[in-house]
Amino acid sequence: MSEHEHSRHSTESEFVEMAVEVFTMLADATRVRIILALHDTEMSVGQLAEATGRPQPSVSQHLAKLRLSRIVAVRHEGSHAYYRLVDEHAQRLVTNAIHQAEHTLKGDGAHLP
Repeated sequence: MSEHEHSRHSTESEFVEMAVEVFTMLADATRVRIILALHDTEMSVGQLAEATGRPQPSVSQHLAKLRLSRIVAVRHEGSHAYYRLVDEHAQRLVTNAIHQAEHTLKGDGAHLP
């Protein structure tokens, strides 16, 4: 990490509180499943409900929170709405958390196939 990056990401950085808000938003199994399902694709609420195994109203509520947090965006096509990740950052955080869980559960440091 360069000196510039270290100073930019110090414990006094104004981004620390925002980072906590991001982690809070991701601290929900349904929202993590939504982010995993949206990897490199767009999906409707119905498709996300099917992919996550959650009821459609619940998925809609979680998508609203993710939209407010600017983690997902929506595209309307006629009467249909399609959701996508705004950028790769949430996906990376979730993937890293999944890898951490794999290390914790397996205990040998290897990732699951």
